[in-house]
Amino acid sequence: MIDEPLVLLPGMMCDARLFSPQISAFSKYISIITMPLQGQSTMADLARTVLDSAPPYFALAGLSMGGIVAMEIMRQSPHRVTRLALLDTNPLADPEDKGPVRETQVKRVLQGELYAVMRDELKPNYLAKSPNRQRILNLCMEMAETLGPEVFANQSFAIQHRPDQCETLRSVTIPSLILCGKEDSLCPVSRHELMHDLIPGSRLAVIPNAGHLPTLEQPKHTNGILEQWLRV
Repeated sequence: MIDEPLVLLPGMMCDARLFSPQISAFSKYISIITMPLQGQSTMADLARTVLDSAPPYFALAGLSMGGIVAMEIMRQSPHRVTRLALLDTNPLADPEDKGPVRETQVKRVLQGELYAVMRDELKPNYLAKSPNRQRILNLCMEMAETLGPEVFANQSFAIQHRPDQCETLRSVTIPSLILCGKEDSLCPVSRHELMHDLIPGSRLAVIPNAGHLPTLEQPKHTNGILEQWLRV
């Protein structure tokens, strides 16, 4: 296992509970730090906040929005990251036609409709069909309600105005893992094939019977691949 700490960055409206199976599996071997992505409304500022709190050198794994912040960290301070894992994420800028949708969602959330927006428009798209689907959806709703409307608004703005990171990925030279659920409809396999092609020597892993949150949907399979990455 690695000697340096592992920094985990959760997805939009998620917290450390997104990585509960990974923390349980690996915390007896390595130091694990989960960073909340809040208090800022741009990817650049979120990345700087993580860097200000992180150890001098660390392994880095981010899922979804966490992966986008991880790419920004690689743009700002690549010398501090010893290995990189990008899970169910997207290196491209937000499509222009998504802007009005995101802005409408933010307006509704700030008017008190956080639960409804998460329930009806976001969370149903996250997961593959499985016996654990409802339990995981319930956890996602709990995390979102814990974080609250202001975090939703800031994170939505950051995602909407995120930069394209393809050039950043072309310059990555550390051991890198690209992992996704096979049934991820938000960040499809094609996006991960692109990232795999952009990062020389990276490994691509596609988890069957998982959607956008393989850390919770298929934790054993996901942990096995992460362990290999941590031992490279």
